[in-house]
Amino acid sequence: MVIDFNTLYNFPSRFDRMFQDFFRSPMGDDRRFAYPPLNLSNDDEAIYVRAELPGVSIDDVELTLSDKTLVLKGERTAPQGKYYRQERPSGIFHRIINIGVPVDRDKVAAAMTDGVLTVTLPKAEEVKPRSISIDVA
Repeated sequence: MVIDFNTLYNFPSRFDRMFQDFFRSPMGDDRRFAYPPLNLSNDDEAIYVRAELPGVSIDDVELTLSDKTLVLKGERTAPQGKYYRQERPSGIFHRIINIGVPVDRDKVAAAMTDGVLTVTLPKAEEVKPRSISIDVA
């Protein structure tokens, strides 16, 4: 008869992990791992996507617009050297932004200023708010 004690070897770390998961914020700390951080906003005319990409060349960024999503891909290269602390992530990044309204594809614009990529997605005419006149009878 063989008794396997392998499951007990990691018991302290499993026990610690259980407490870490229990006391973790309900808002989720996984948001800090999303790179690049971005803001989404809209008004009556357009949807705006603003992504923070300091130190990333515009040549290293690729934008793709499909029916309901905007895909932001790229790569951030880290300077060579010995790091004592590295808080700015480097490497390949990939973000998918869901867009809930039809977009006028011919008028989409993107610009990079001071490390912030701004993508303007104009809303299609059929989803823009309209005022309706009321006839008096």
